[in-house]
Amino acid sequence: MEYEIRFYFSKNELESLFDKLNKIDVLIAGRRLYEKTIQYDHPSHDMSFYDEKVDGRFRIRVSKNDEYSNCKISWKRRIPTTTENDINKEEECELSIKPEEYENLIFIVDTVLKMKRVESYERYRTIYSNEEIEISIDEYPFGIALEIESKQSTNPEEIIRKWASILNFNVSEAYRLSWDDKYLELCNNQNVKAYKHVLFDLPMPEIGGQGKGNHR
Repeated sequence: MEYEIRFYFSKNELESLFDKLNKIDVLIAGRRLYEKTIQYDHPSHDMSFYDEKVDGRFRIRVSKNDEYSNCKISWKRRIPTTTENDINKEEECELSIKPEEYENLIFIVDTVLKMKRVESYERYRTIYSNEEIEISIDEYPFGIALEIESKQSTNPEEIIRKWASILNFNVSEAYRLSWDDKYLELCNNQNVKAYKHVLFDLPMPEIGGQGKGNHR
């Protein structure tokens, strides 16, 4: 089970978020990574992961920079108790494969298993962590997300509340849904075309942009 909360910010707040985290001595800063994530659906409509009864996401993600690369397959699903309190609790399972096998994996999923490629997105991710917490700054084409995730199975919700307080964030103001929900919300509020593949070189809405899309 994964315990996390997420906040969204406009792009012009990125440096202040980095400054805030860099001043916390007990956190170790990782290197900034480029990530490309593809989300798939089950090939049978009757077993769709996007059905409200399932509400899951099957993802293939590659992460890399000049010194490092990684590839993961992951499954993430909101469960009936996900939003019963102010900390998200979600089902998650993931595994790593060799980065050099990425193209073979895509071939098998697309061509052999014939899973449906639903959407994809790009982002840059920087992770700050210690033995109890992982805090990610995610730079999406439409804005910035800051995610606080517990690394401990004992009292994970209290750990998240502790770190939200350290960062001076109000847990009750966290955004409870997924990145794609946030993106579509912004598109609808700002009358911007919504793309299935959210990429940096496409026209995007922006958090804090014209309209009502500045909800955190």
